Amino acid sequence: MAEMVLNTSSLPEPLLRMIRTKRVKVREADGEIRLTPIMEGCPLRGMFADGKLSADKFMANKQAEKELEL
Repeated sequence: MAEMVLNTSSLPEPLLRMIRTKRVKVREADGEIRLTPIMEGCPLRGMFADGKLSADKFMANKQAEKELEL
């Protein structure tokens, strides 16, 4: 399996008209080639968005909250 990211400007005109993004992920597996548009400007949301809160820290915080409630 091979994978790469291309600018859509490097694609042939018929494909370029179908894809509305500036970049596309190209993936080849078992003789099949897939183009997946890469959406830009969609920031991550939620508790892991900044990368500072791991699952272990989250569970420790939840346990501490439960102990305070009792």
